[in-house]
Amino acid sequence: MKVWIDGAIIDGSEARISVFDHGFLYGDGIFEGMRAYNGRMFRLDDHMRRLGVSARAIGLELPGGAAAIRDIVLETVASTGASDAYIRLLVTRGQGPLGVDPTTCENPRVICIVDTVELFPADKAAKGVDLATASMRRPGADVLDPRVKSLNYLNNVMAKLEAKRRGADDALLLNAAGNVSEASGANIFAVCRGVLTTPAVTDGVLEGITRMTVLELADVLGIPARERTMGRIDLFGASEAFLTGSGARIVPVRSLDTEQIGEVTPGPITTRLRDAFFEFARSNGTPIPYPGRVAVA
Repeated sequence: MKVWIDGAIIDGSEARISVFDHGFLYGDGIFEGMRAYNGRMFRLDDHMRRLGVSARAIGLELPGGAAAIRDIVLETVASTGASDAYIRLLVTRGQGPLGVDPTTCENPRVICIVDTVELFPADKAAKGVDLATASMRRPGADVLDPRVKSLNYLNNVMAKLEAKRRGADDALLLNAAGNVSEASGANIFAVCRGVLTTPAVTDGVLEGITRMTVLELADVLGIPARERTMGRIDLFGASEAFLTGSGARIVPVRSLDTEQIGEVTPGPITTRLRDAFFEFARSNGTPIPYPGRVAVA
């Protein structure tokens, strides 16, 4: 694991931040989770655009601008020599005195972590995860717009904890109206009467990069797809379902609240999209400038 912090790339075990960093004290900051596949950064520019939107939404200046941070990501991944990796990019408000006032922090801090991540055991990721509906609801846009990928993830953490305590692998979060939003750290799709369906972003959904890619691939493959408001009943009536995210990638869903979804997991559309996604991800993206060797063409 390598970490870019304060202008240097160091081993993860050596990385340190001040306890007065407001990202640590108050969750005041934003992040992106990204992937490198086959020597390429997957949809790096899309991640940078989303980072910029999140930064503007919370009034946070990106040190050096998005272009400088983009270079930091590529440089850090290149330093590991890894062709495939998970990247966690953070921008915090920076160090400041105690108190929530963000104007007391003079210098935002950028941190780029390059490591690996597996959100579910390999057998679960392949054969399907079990979801449990969380009792807590997804905060509405009038509280904190879910399209801002902020460091405030306690809602997601508590939903995940509740699901694990109930014997499930992950949580299904509903919004204040009782409609489906997303899982604790991933978007959700279902196949309803032959149509690939996912909740609309107005229902408390992060505009996921993998989510966007799946919708694009469905169009290419001729799979009917739509975004619409969904209830739990849509999942109970679905023939198949799956989660998407930079960390999760594409993971089939086997059950919701102990009720099986569909007859076979993963279903045929899930399998088709998952295969297409990995083929696309490994052949598209920004080449990583590895020292001493040429990135994959």
